[in-house]
Amino acid sequence: MTTGPEPAAVASGPGGPDAGLSAIMSERRRLMNLTYRLLGSLAEAEDAVQETYARWYAMPREQQEAIESPGAWLTTVASRVCLTQLGSARARREAYVGEWLPEPLPESAEWAGGRAGGIAADPADRVTLDESVNMAFLVVLESMTPAERVAFILHDVFRYPFADVAQMVGRTPAACRQLASSARRRIRAAQPPARPTGRQAAIVRAFKQAWEAKDIDALIGLLDPDATAVGDGGGLAITFDRIAGGQQIARAWIEIAKRAEGNTAFLERTVNGQPGLVSQQDGVIVTVFAFEFAGDRIKRIWAMRNPEKLRPWATG
Repeated sequence: MTTGPEPAAVASGPGGPDAGLSAIMSERRRLMNLTYRLLGSLAEAEDAVQETYARWYAMPREQQEAIESPGAWLTTVASRVCLTQLGSARARREAYVGEWLPEPLPESAEWAGGRAGGIAADPADRVTLDESVNMAFLVVLESMTPAERVAFILHDVFRYPFADVAQMVGRTPAACRQLASSARRRIRAAQPPARPTGRQAAIVRAFKQAWEAKDIDALIGLLDPDATAVGDGGGLAITFDRIAGGQQIARAWIEIAKRAEGNTAFLERTVNGQPGLVSQQDGVIVTVFAFEFAGDRIKRIWAMRNPEKLRPWATG
């Protein structure tokens, strides 16, 4: 991940600190929340935020002071940077080895970046975990055009009026309204009704117990007959690409359990704000599993094994 140094304070007068620096930097968390949802990658989101701040500090002081709302300016620039990145990301993901999945986020208490004085060192800790970052939501966002994704996230998630969205993405308000409407239909068509988190956790726990017991009948009972499982190794870790059918997934998971070494442990963890599982080897997390549910059964499993996407996760 390219993080780079924080922008340095610049003087507003002889010996005086930049009075607006804290206000500018206070936008960072909101920008991280925006860019992660737009890009689905923590590393790319951090790069987009750094590029946004680089453009701000590249401006002369007079030009900065002439901007009526620095927060709105930063949001506009970050959105445009992401719009450009989304276009190039499509080409990169077409060349990606195997299936590409969004980067999973742990709970804030589990960042691998560590803490100093109780403050998370990793910028990922600035991402708020809610329903707009669950894995199912992010996977649907990947099916959208860049313009649909940006218009939808800005309006439906961050509640910007279409007049503001239009300025940010360089479209008319009417066009942005149509883009967001199209994206909304995709979301409604792809996502089943949400289950209470407690019920989701119970299903994941039962799945873990059946997996550890190598109980194929119990696994089949917990999986929707039309369930799918997708693995992302990025060419850097061995994994399956896609498995269709509850029985086929159950058999594959039994094989995984049989091949697991004695130093492998399966643990319940929160993944993108929802109940999930991780696989640890010698105390190091090597796989993160996210789930989507249909009724009381598991509809989809996403297995993230690309080590570059697991850097934010605690290692012990």
